[in-house]
Amino acid sequence: MASEKKGQISGVTVPGLRSLRSRGRERSLDDLNLMEGSDAKTNIEGKIENLFEAEEDRLSHTTKGSVLQELLDISPILSDGAAAIVDDSFLRCFTSMEPDPWNWNFYLFPMWWMGAIVRFLILFPIRVVILMGGFLIFFTLFFSVRAIMKDGPKRREIERGLVKFQCSMFVASWTGVVKFHGPRPVKKANRVWVANHTSMIDYIILCSYSPFAVIMQLHAGWVGFLQTSVLSCLGCLWFNRTEVKDRKIVAEKMSSHISSGESTPLLIFPEGTCVNNEYCVMFKKGTFELGAVVCPIAIKYNKIFVDAFWNSRRQSFTAHLLKMMTSWAVVCDVYFLEPQSLQAGETPQEFSSRVQKIIADQARLRIVPWDGYLKYYNLGEKHPQLIEKRRRVFAHSVRRHLMEVNEAPQSDHAVDVETSSSLKQRRSQASIPE
Repeated sequence: MASEKKGQISGVTVPGLRSLRSRGRERSLDDLNLMEGSDAKTNIEGKIENLFEAEEDRLSHTTKGSVLQELLDISPILSDGAAAIVDDSFLRCFTSMEPDPWNWNFYLFPMWWMGAIVRFLILFPIRVVILMGGFLIFFTLFFSVRAIMKDGPKRREIERGLVKFQCSMFVASWTGVVKFHGPRPVKKANRVWVANHTSMIDYIILCSYSPFAVIMQLHAGWVGFLQTSVLSCLGCLWFNRTEVKDRKIVAEKMSSHISSGESTPLLIFPEGTCVNNEYCVMFKKGTFELGAVVCPIAIKYNKIFVDAFWNSRRQSFTAHLLKMMTSWAVVCDVYFLEPQSLQAGETPQEFSSRVQKIIADQARLRIVPWDGYLKYYNLGEKHPQLIEKRRRVFAHSVRRHLMEVNEAPQSDHAVDVETSSSLKQRRSQASIPE
């Protein structure tokens, strides 16, 4: 499970990068493809920075021309805003869909107001009691079992049942209406489950049906406490996406986990980040290089009552849960699809794309070629000198034309003075008698 850390999307904060993104859209799967492994972060950052520097060098060495030519030459700056308005599927993947207002008239507003009173003053307190009561029962039993019983299959089975119970309490606190399609996951060696990712509640919903071990970003606060103190009983694997060492360790543990038929089924979100359940970004191919059977899971939320997308740049996970608990209900469908295996002559990248299409088709998602890692990459903060170089190039072009405009009237005045003195001299010569 990968959450969205606080940060800015590079296309918003970095002038000029959006134009590079739109011009290189066809090459994104090749030139900007993230490869799994220790050099993944270096590869993607290096390619972005090289593209940016190449564009700035081109602008810096452009031959001097007319004002019109210069304006056309700096058009990538102007196209940054146009690209954001016309078509930027990258930003759309991580944007909450704003609901259409329906209650701002004299006969619907009272109905909306009554609904708000019911949701906040009646349903919300009941849901808080359900969730807190569930936590009280869960922690009492969970830590009692840990204190009394020795580690073993029986204890782990009880712990998995308690985790399933608490996840069910979470779903009940949202008045979750979840419909599961397909066979229930079972323990089996050399199998891994993959799903599209909208929010951290994806994992909670799936565990309320069948407990999963998951590969997830390690969080802080009360979520981090549950990860390290509770979910470790399921064999979950933690990592920090900015640490290459963590990625290596997780890859080794992941292979060891799926090789055992007694391990909790392993769940992976190959997008690596939360997407708004309208799009499906590039799947990381590391999961598909394990040689395991891949079981796709498609999760589709109905946004009639609430948008389940978690945008961590705008809200914490606690605020996200409060939004769920103050809505009418969380409605979604979960599809456990046919297991898939690597076919003869198929590369891991092609395998991941095929599984991605299966999930996207079932969940009615639009596939886009962007790598979710780009959301965490901020060129302006990492290399401010590149942004300053862009500003200098633009300032130099403007300054040169301003100087030309100021010098033009002075040159015209000098020509007028010279012409006037020549006329006076010819007139004086003409007036001298022979």
